[in-house]
Amino acid sequence: MARTELPVSIDLSHHINALSKSRHPSPLKDIIKYMAYDGMISFAGGLPHSSLFPFQTASIGVYPASTVLDPINPQAPEKLDIVNFSKAELDGQALSIATAMQYGSCAGDPSVIKWAADFTNIVFQPAYSDFEILLSGGNTDAWKKVVGLLSEQGDKILVEAHTYPSSQALWIPMGCEAVPVKVDSHGMRSDDMDAILTSWEANNPGVKKPHLLYIVPVGSNPTGSTMLAQRKKEIYDACVKHDVIICEDDPYFFLQYPEYDSGFAATPGSNASTPEEYLKSLAPSFLKYDFEGRVIRLDTFSKTLSPGNRLGYFVANPVFIERLLRATEVETQAPSGWSQLVVSNLLHNWGTNGYITWLANLRDQYRTRRDYMAIFSFVPPSAGMFIWARFYLTNSPRFLKIQDSGKSVDPEQEFLDYVWAELSKALVLLTPGSYYTPWQGKDKALTKTRGSEPGVGYFRLAFSMPTREEIYMGVNRMAKVLQDCWE
Repeated sequence: MARTELPVSIDLSHHINALSKSRHPSPLKDIIKYMAYDGMISFAGGLPHSSLFPFQTASIGVYPASTVLDPINPQAPEKLDIVNFSKAELDGQALSIATAMQYGSCAGDPSVIKWAADFTNIVFQPAYSDFEILLSGGNTDAWKKVVGLLSEQGDKILVEAHTYPSSQALWIPMGCEAVPVKVDSHGMRSDDMDAILTSWEANNPGVKKPHLLYIVPVGSNPTGSTMLAQRKKEIYDACVKHDVIICEDDPYFFLQYPEYDSGFAATPGSNASTPEEYLKSLAPSFLKYDFEGRVIRLDTFSKTLSPGNRLGYFVANPVFIERLLRATEVETQAPSGWSQLVVSNLLHNWGTNGYITWLANLRDQYRTRRDYMAIFSFVPPSAGMFIWARFYLTNSPRFLKIQDSGKSVDPEQEFLDYVWAELSKALVLLTPGSYYTPWQGKDKALTKTRGSEPGVGYFRLAFSMPTREEIYMGVNRMAKVLQDCWE
């Protein structure tokens, strides 16, 4: 894993919170490593004997890595690859049923860790040499552990001006609050983040300065924006300047699209490229600039293989990984053995280039769905699965009536709630933009008190699931409702 020509990570242990510092290795988990010693006779562990597992063999049919799926006319290829699993350790099998189903290292199976480390070096190219990998149960599980590593009660956390709501739901009960940073079409603005942190002590006397940034830089949920290389370097440099840790939650990294061209109708396979060409087309990870080890990258197979795997991994410096492992030992143990078994053997079957080919084709398929949605005005998303639609409420007489009555504590939210209810009655479901408003405390829960732009509202539309026909039907239903609401 180590690339000795690169620097090693610096000591960032001062960011670790009191809870994480107090964790000790789980004695039972620590002893497992000794069981692997040659000739060891163990009376120590309460491990069930693998010969008594009822699972003997299994097999799954999977698409060949080069398969081009058509979202218009879904049709499985004539021939599937068969990936076989056996309880016994066999040549050509990355992970056996006996090993996958047994208690083991909470870091995850070595075969999956090695694959992730090699893949990280190839694709993300960290700027320091001693990064490590720890498996997770997906990015939701991973973010929970990051908060448990770094955040104290009442901390302030830097986030994008529109941010993923579930990430906030975790730390709001801890009394933590968001510090929203302005965004533009390329994501979080580095100048605004630097200005906030530079003037923090003057504007917030006695309040602890934020030291954690949570960001979805590619296919931002909900805005769909993607942060390009120069902006990422600027953000990273600002984090070095102000000693901030970056949590890069990046489930949509491999779904980066070219700019929307209204005159071009994308079809699956029409943009087929080699793995090398595909990787060159992607904006880099923050890891590319991370020469200090201050990025905790969260990777997942949820959007590239399937969410039900509940399998992902951290990329971080050794000090953070060791503390995250201590939490994993007592909170979740390792991810599901079945998930590791299936994913490890699938990736072994496809090979790294095969997986990258799969990702390139997957990107094309979601790009096609994005382009179906381009039948009304919005900023075309450059990655991910979402459109962030901005609505001008002052053009609606109904909104103006609510606003002018003086009876509503939050006219924008009251009107948007009405619009959402009317849309749902018409059998078209959107996600309210209010879900993505950074939580800054109860005293800033209203449009006016949090300083949001008056007379403006948002909805998030996802284009990943509906067919082309459903998209057209849904947008037509939307048009009728919106026309009624704005007349």
